[in-house]
Amino acid sequence: MSATDGRTPTDDRYTPTDRTVPTRSRKRASYDRAVVHAILDEGYICHLGFLRDGAPVVLPTLYGRIGERLYVHGSTGSRPLRMAAARPGAAAEDPGLPVCLTVTHVDGLVLARSAFHHSLNYRSVVVHGTAHQVTDPEELRAALDALVDQVVPGRAADSRPADAKELAATAVIRLDLEEVSAKIRTGGPDDDPADLALPHWAGVVPVAPRAGAPVPSADLDPSIAPPAYLTAL
Repeated sequence: MSATDGRTPTDDRYTPTDRTVPTRSRKRASYDRAVVHAILDEGYICHLGFLRDGAPVVLPTLYGRIGERLYVHGSTGSRPLRMAAARPGAAAEDPGLPVCLTVTHVDGLVLARSAFHHSLNYRSVVVHGTAHQVTDPEELRAALDALVDQVVPGRAADSRPADAKELAATAVIRLDLEEVSAKIRTGGPDDDPADLALPHWAGVVPVAPRAGAPVPSADLDPSIAPPAYLTAL
């Protein structure tokens, strides 16, 4: 955490910046730390945006959170991982890779009487910052555990950890949660008063992810039952 970002580890809110204050629907923005963490912890995939050769690129990828840091997974050959890596001869504080990371959940389809007012109920987080490649072995192992547990909490402790060869083929970048905002929409359609008498159905269709029953691998020993953390899904 930066010593100049205007907050301390005990603050319950992120400090708004020019990049985290939305230009539209500002009332939907939230800088509450617990709200941001809850949205992040519920997700599976983030979208990582950065510039490559002067053009914008956005990649979907796995992520995990440990405290006030996000970890993003990739192979050692992936472009953002190479761009975020410390370069030979670089100073101790390598500039890293400027990125924008987003996570979004869709909670409902909002159907209005007019086409203009159709919308979605959603929860999203946007993080701006500079990503750096994780090189410390202990931090890398902790980050990989967080990535596995992001998919299914408790799974990291119930699987073989990466060996030296796998660690060499895996790269992780770190992004501090400093310049962060959440944006949330809830409720029904915002129809114009003049449209309320129109003969069109209006309301919300809830949308929620659902985990199915675990399907064992074809080569799994039949005596191995699904663990409790998995059946709890």
